[in-house]
Amino acid sequence: MEREKFSSRLGFILISAGCAIGLGNVWRFPYIVGQYGGAAFVLIYVAFLLLLGLPIIVMEFAVGRASQKSVALSFDVLEPKGSKWHIEKWFAMAGNYILMMFYTTVAGWLVYYFVKMAKGDFAGLDPAGVSEQFNAVMASPSINVGFMVLVVVVCFAICAMGLQAGVEKITKIMMVVLLLLMIVLAANSVMMENSGPGLEFYLKPDFQKIKDAGLGEVVFAALGQSFFTLSIGIGALAIFGSYIGKERRLTGEAISVLILDTCVAFMAGLIIFPACFAYNIEAGQGPSLIFVTLPNVFNNMSGGRFWGSLFFVFMAFAAGSTVIAVFQNIVSFATDLTGCSVKKAVAVNLVVVIILSLPCALGFNVLSAVAPFGPGSTIMDLEDFIVSNNLLPLGSLVYLLFCTSRYGWGFKNFLAEADEGKGIKFPAWARVYVSYGIPIIVLVIFVQGYWSKFAPMFMN
Repeated sequence: MEREKFSSRLGFILISAGCAIGLGNVWRFPYIVGQYGGAAFVLIYVAFLLLLGLPIIVMEFAVGRASQKSVALSFDVLEPKGSKWHIEKWFAMAGNYILMMFYTTVAGWLVYYFVKMAKGDFAGLDPAGVSEQFNAVMASPSINVGFMVLVVVVCFAICAMGLQAGVEKITKIMMVVLLLLMIVLAANSVMMENSGPGLEFYLKPDFQKIKDAGLGEVVFAALGQSFFTLSIGIGALAIFGSYIGKERRLTGEAISVLILDTCVAFMAGLIIFPACFAYNIEAGQGPSLIFVTLPNVFNNMSGGRFWGSLFFVFMAFAAGSTVIAVFQNIVSFATDLTGCSVKKAVAVNLVVVIILSLPCALGFNVLSAVAPFGPGSTIMDLEDFIVSNNLLPLGSLVYLLFCTSRYGWGFKNFLAEADEGKGIKFPAWARVYVSYGIPIIVLVIFVQGYWSKFAPMFMN
């Protein structure tokens, strides 16, 4: 059966970027930028994206395009006879499923908050009241499960329509709307009265902050953020490589994806900081930023209900683009491994993903007694740790070694695939760096992830 292809290059770039653009761009990036010296941190972060993220994206795309398969079979197709690289597919496939086990719940919260904001549920509430609303959402099994199911059903329905008619067409619209919404929201934030201090905090390089936090810690934060923002290492991007033709070299395509991903993260900060500073509201990070801090900001703003509703549409699209991209991967696993139809793959996985997502959705209420990392931690924390601290870095390491080692696919084959077509060439001189330098950095990230997670527990 002929593999379906993207109808346009733009579709490929927007969908790959949509996969990379997610909640990490919005609820982690702005906070980390502010904490570690504003614009100075952004420069370090962008350097790491290019030095670390870019080669791995090119490798995922190359493995996908050369094999014409999802990660379920790509290593089987390309590995030398008798080697065991294909074992990675079980970890990569698990990574896609585990990522969706908690991502679908958060995407559900965003859709629900759009409804609440549009209805005016936050009008007239003080900060404690807004916080109380979020606690009430967490405590409700029916809201958590109901909206998680809604997200799963809608996103799988889009995948069921096929690659071009469903995934490409709808993700293109979502991404264009997402980018337009961001521009409108950022312009609104920047033009507010008293937005100056927020802009200064975000955009003015503050080298003192880097000194205070310690250069090592800042570099590490930039390294970690550059790595986790891209969803690399579980074959989530490799799949889109398998849907593109050989007209263009892959390095240029990967750069386009990186630029889009960085623009969205950067614009999120332009939306959040001027508004928070204008109303003297502390910009935290994580769920509380989106669900507690920002509704307070919109409450203070003229036309806040309108701007707040727009913001949650944008957020739902940012999360939804990732869910659709990963669901497309999950559907491809089934069609590649069993040869079943797309519709059948969707029907089975719809049920599987809903069942797998229940522990997270119920982890804040019915199952709140389950605290994998001690008091206050949730099932979501465990699922996030498995993906972010284990499967992403170790999966990236496998891609790196597979594409550079003579025991794998090999650098020559990788380079030939990456450089087919027109556009920017992958630098052949970087061979030693991608073969040895990046794997060492990835291992350091992996060890540091464990250290920062568990060291405090033993030190207390």
